[in-house]
Amino acid sequence: MPAAEVPAAQKALLRKMYEVFSTAERDAFVPHCLTPDVDWPNVADGIRLHGHDEVRAYWAAQFEAAHPLVRLEGLRLDEDGQRVVATVRPGLRDDAGDHWAQELVEHVYRFGPEGLVSRMDVRPVS
Repeated sequence: MPAAEVPAAQKALLRKMYEVFSTAERDAFVPHCLTPDVDWPNVADGIRLHGHDEVRAYWAAQFEAAHPLVRLEGLRLDEDGQRVVATVRPGLRDDAGDHWAQELVEHVYRFGPEGLVSRMDVRPVS
């Protein structure tokens, strides 16, 4: 039996999220992609963030310190068929250009009933 595909609406939403993340559009796009009570990881500090304001503040702090980049490499359903796994390559932009990490990571998304991201987790590629 063939593996189930990522639903088209979730695929389109995640592609748009990665497209706008490194642009000035990211803050305005938050209510169009994340539930109001979204549960989001702050990987650097090892804590969870909740809601649009905390995610926006986290992203603002990231962009004050550096210019993070994330390149979407692929999307698939997780083994449970309920979560969507985005395989991504992180990077940074500086005066010398874009610098991409050698290692990929996975962003694992859960969606709320309205079709927006309700939770994101980060894990090593499995």
